[in-house]
Amino acid sequence: MSNVVGKFSRGFLTLSLVAGLGGCNSASQGLDLSSNAAPANAQPVQAVVQAYCPQVVMRDQDAVYRSYARGGQDNPDKLLYQASFNDATRQCTANETTMTINLIAQGRVVQGPAGTPGSVTLPVLVEVVDGDNVLYSQKVAFPVEIPVGGTQFIFSKADVQIPNNAGGATRFTRVRLGFDTGPAKKPRRS
Repeated sequence: MSNVVGKFSRGFLTLSLVAGLGGCNSASQGLDLSSNAAPANAQPVQAVVQAYCPQVVMRDQDAVYRSYARGGQDNPDKLLYQASFNDATRQCTANETTMTINLIAQGRVVQGPAGTPGSVTLPVLVEVVDGDNVLYSQKVAFPVEIPVGGTQFIFSKADVQIPNNAGGATRFTRVRLGFDTGPAKKPRRS
């Protein structure tokens, strides 16, 4: 029995010694043994807090875009092509006044029964919203070359800028990505 207690005591002592020596390697005001120690006259470095980078969302009603031949709206036989977004990501950088969002999305465009291979222009809509407030909105005419059948494409917009609040965007801020599916605007007559 005393042999078991002795082994336990030695193990506990060894573990305590290792933990104590591990504490010697903590960040303290003592001697710095690292080879890249800062000079004694160096200014203290300010901590950097990463700002919140808004998520990208795609609403069902504008994540798919269909183009039909003239007079064939919603007729599957008259479909020229269909485009959709599959996935999106973003990267944010910020300074004191502005947050810049670099948006990248993967999409696919498929030729319809009435379509032919060629170049099309997709009406991509990028918006940044905070609750009901629209902070940024831009429609981008994005050209895509459709081969026979269809193809994947990569959409990128690196210059989405919104005001940078203290701590970055709020947790309610979202980047909305989709297609501008609204009716074509009639030109104004003068």
